[in-house]
Amino acid sequence: MRLYLSSHRFGRHADALQGLVGRRRNTLVIGNALDYIPAAARAVYTATTYDPVAALNDMGMPASWLDLRDYVGSPIRLHDQLSTCGLVWVLGGNAFVLRRAMRASGFDGVIHGLLAQDALVYGGSSAGAIVTAPTLRGLDLMDDPTVGTWGDEVISYEGLNLFPKSVVPHVASGHRDSAGADKAAHWLTDQGMPFVALQDGQVIVVEGGTTTLLP
Repeated sequence: MRLYLSSHRFGRHADALQGLVGRRRNTLVIGNALDYIPAAARAVYTATTYDPVAALNDMGMPASWLDLRDYVGSPIRLHDQLSTCGLVWVLGGNAFVLRRAMRASGFDGVIHGLLAQDALVYGGSSAGAIVTAPTLRGLDLMDDPTVGTWGDEVISYEGLNLFPKSVVPHVASGHRDSAGADKAAHWLTDQGMPFVALQDGQVIVVEGGTTTLLP
């Protein structure tokens, strides 16, 4: 299994991401954690502030968008699409919205199978990293679990269970979500739950049985 989990964007270690992916660099970018934001506002942000597809292309990793809304009820099609890439990059936003999108599209089962085959790398920042944990308990101190997208589905705190600990991004980072991140880290500590606190710039890299925290 290969994972690249970042607090903010690619962190300070884009070279490590490129090395982890290797030669098969074509990338699919999932932005469904932002589905609660109007499309027009997202387009303005992409055009004026940050475009992850352009950033990946500049890194020599040809990228395109993949919208999980197009695969609801079609996990076989999703599997076929993800099988074409060497990296799936999952953006930040609201972790609970993202989890609902993943579950509705069948992403959960598909990504487990592809990672078990070492067919691709799962990379994600912020919410994209949070959802890899076994549980999202405590992360509701950062993200509102009731944000109204993907229908009126009952709130679930189940994570993808790709990484064995909770991941708390933006800790002590001056990010707009840092106050909530600090609260989440304190809550997890009080509960005795294992977690990794990431400051912006830091990255967790998992390759096979080795996990490394890059500063």
